[in-house]
Amino acid sequence: MGGAGSIILLVIFFAIFYFLLIRPQQRRQKKTQEMQRSIEKGDTIVTIGGLRGIVDVIDDTKVTIKCHGNTKLDFDRSAIREVIQKKVNVHEKEAKNIEESASEQEAEKQDS
Repeated sequence: MGGAGSIILLVIFFAIFYFLLIRPQQRRQKKTQEMQRSIEKGDTIVTIGGLRGIVDVIDDTKVTIKCHGNTKLDFDRSAIREVIQKKVNVHEKEAKNIEESASEQEAEKQDS
């Protein structure tokens, strides 16, 4: 009976270890890989070293970023920690501005 109890305890310990440590790490890794795949030209990014820049050229394994002025640096895709700002499409920005001005005009009409 003592042997079966210790095996059950070991299985429970492994299950807790899996759900508290292994599974969350796998989720973070999957999220990071998805972010690195979705990088586009014009995105503002931060590298694992803390360098900020704008993506200029994207290759399968490399990313070239513009840092200050015309300075361009090559990094592996895996060296990108996060995307600060996605590239804003000019047409989407114009549509958003039109919607905001229309809603402001409606609010002014309702106040009058």
